[in-house]
Amino acid sequence: ARVVAERYSYSPEYVRYLRYQFTHGLIDFSEPHPEGKVARRRVTSEIRKKICAGREDNLSAGEIAELLFEEGHEMSVRTVERVLAEEGYPKLPRRTRHKIGLTVKGVSLPERSGVVRAGDFEGASLECAGAGVFLFGPFLAKLDIAGVVKAAGLPGTREIPALSYLLSFLALKLLGTERYSHVGDHSFDPGLGLFAGLGVLPKTTAMSTYSYSLDAVHIEKLERAFVKRAKRLGLYDGRIVNLDFHTVPHFGEESVLEKHWAGARGKVMKGALTLFAQDSASKLILYTTADIMREETSDQALSFLSFWREVDKGVKPTLVFDSKFTTYEKLSALDSEEVKFITLRRRGAKLVGDAEKIGDWKRIHIPHPGRKFPDSYVHESQVAVKGYDGIVRQIIMKGNGHEKPAFIITNDFDVPTELVVGNYARRWRVENGIAEAVKFFNLNSLSFPILTKVHFDVAMTMVADTLYTMLAQKLRGFESCDAPRLYRHFVKGKGTVSVRDGEVSVTYPRRAHNPVLRNVPWDRMPGLLPGLGDAPLALEFK
Repeated sequence: ARVVAERYSYSPEYVRYLRYQFTHGLIDFSEPHPEGKVARRRVTSEIRKKICAGREDNLSAGEIAELLFEEGHEMSVRTVERVLAEEGYPKLPRRTRHKIGLTVKGVSLPERSGVVRAGDFEGASLECAGAGVFLFGPFLAKLDIAGVVKAAGLPGTREIPALSYLLSFLALKLLGTERYSHVGDHSFDPGLGLFAGLGVLPKTTAMSTYSYSLDAVHIEKLERAFVKRAKRLGLYDGRIVNLDFHTVPHFGEESVLEKHWAGARGKVMKGALTLFAQDSASKLILYTTADIMREETSDQALSFLSFWREVDKGVKPTLVFDSKFTTYEKLSALDSEEVKFITLRRRGAKLVGDAEKIGDWKRIHIPHPGRKFPDSYVHESQVAVKGYDGIVRQIIMKGNGHEKPAFIITNDFDVPTELVVGNYARRWRVENGIAEAVKFFNLNSLSFPILTKVHFDVAMTMVADTLYTMLAQKLRGFESCDAPRLYRHFVKGKGTVSVRDGEVSVTYPRRAHNPVLRNVPWDRMPGLLPGLGDAPLALEFK
């Protein structure tokens, strides 16, 4: 730089500046500096009007020159600047690359998220990478998601209402997006923004901040309003409810979270303890809570009972859970509330030894399709357990594929043995549901680090799980499929979103499973898009 500066009478600093401009493509070689007099280029009145229109839109001279070039009019930046000066336009104040909409390396920035209406996109045709989320529009309308948000009293902001925030979170759940911090992958997809009633989805910080602005009361009201609506639609059976805990692990160095047992990892570790309640018949999650302290775990069965009484006062469900879910004293409290339970008795060496001395075993058949050991041997008795006020019905079961016998206890003395054993065997459904929530709905990924309130995340998981189940029930031959398979065959993929006369039309390209989607009775479901103020929605499959 010093040698060049001496040769051309420049300072070394200016040579370094020229080198920086050259390596970053900031030097315009299209029009060299003229020597002597050069005739000015004549600009027609039509192009002059376009230049003035560009400046009215607050475009720089370089941006106006690019637009003219795209239209077939090659014109230098200096000519555009001359025309603007002749028309009386002052120079634009110097703007940073961030204000222009570019990062330091020239990558475009997404637009600011804000409320839109269908009329704002009239005549537009948008390519949407996550067009599959629009398949859930009719189901959201059927669930009256706008009414659910209103009943929950969720807060909104000046720019983004509560419904749009919830649909933004839900869109990421339905697409299986790994973490909320990855919302940037969808920041340039206006189709996903339309699904939520926004120009584009909110940024990571906005979504994280909103989730932490919700307290437990808001989320409980949201769950209650949603489950009440789903109950009216007949989505739950409600007679048998499986309960289980799940620890969402946290890997941060500093954390106030307690240590809990993480079954998937087989060890105790720091994390947020959550509870899932699942309807055994439909396998739908119907209640969640999070941030449970260790001393609060034994009260969770009663907490769920209090929640369910506000949803359905006519049915007292039978609660099914494992041996460490609660204490025998709390089982007495459930019995005093006339609530049936099925759980395991904590077995010790003496219990196992006494079971080996039993000679009168009864053979039963558990009619579960696909069960590896449908025929087992049982022995029934009525016993008293320490801490429980009264006696319980005990069913000792062996021949079920385990080395040691299982001791099932219940306060239901009228139900047949096969049904008691079968209902407890179905408790594995809630564990399968939690595994699906971790695998596809990425329940554990929010802890890298935890950017979203855990309770709100598990509530969104419950809503997304319900929507996938509702979709599966309409797909002939796929009624029993899990969310990952439904996403792979039906939801994943691009589509074209267009707006005509206020109607949002989504066209899906040719795919192998489109005939199944065409057979869905969409005309008998509400073809509305709640995020856009119940704008008409049409789904087309090539």
